[in-house]
Amino acid sequence: MPGPSRTAALSYFSWRKSRFSVTGECVEVAAARETVAVRDSKDREGPTMVFTAEAWREFLRSMDNRS
Repeated sequence: MPGPSRTAALSYFSWRKSRFSVTGECVEVAAARETVAVRDSKDREGPTMVFTAEAWREFLRSMDNRS
């Protein structure tokens, strides 16, 4: 999704950050259909990482298995 079409597509996402964020400086996550996007809450116009929903679920599973 390069260029303006990517930016336009991401504008429709509903961004959320952790309820545990005290300072408001953390990552924000948005999901739409089978896509998950992650961005820095301090730089909302900056880079955004985009993953498939399955890749995001695998990442979350790997974080659960770290301990």
